Amino acid sequence: MSESFDRLVRLREVVKLLSISRANVYRLMKIGKFPRSTKLTERTVVWRLSELEAWIQEKSAGQKTSK
Repeated sequence: MSESFDRLVRLREVVKLLSISRANVYRLMKIGKFPRSTKLTERTVVWRLSELEAWIQEKSAGQKTSK
């Protein structure tokens, strides 16, 4: 397996990882403040873990500079 493989995570894991609600995930996506999901099948959406990690880094960097 390639080292460049980007793990895909489903909504349940996103919610657990970030400690935010499903509704908050979709609200933030709608206003362009959260990484977009990718639709794999009719009923399955996923996010790239690397994009979520970058979003977390961006949020934590913003908090450090605003203090």
